[in-house]
Amino acid sequence: MRNSSECPKCQSSDIVQIRQPGPYANNIVTGMTLFSLANITRYLCAACGFTEEWVESADDIARIKKKYAS
Repeated sequence: MRNSSECPKCQSSDIVQIRQPGPYANNIVTGMTLFSLANITRYLCAACGFTEEWVESADDIARIKKKYAS
């Protein structure tokens, strides 16, 4: 949905982007402080409710990979 602006489930183009940075959002912890949270952006299809989640920052992706890659 992020790239196509269309829901892969129902093909609707009524997509809502949800960004909630901060400690009360859906984040990935990459360190010991709140400053180490990797933000996740959600995309919601307002027609059927299907959602996708994306880590959009290259820096956040690198920190997640460093901490969780085996």
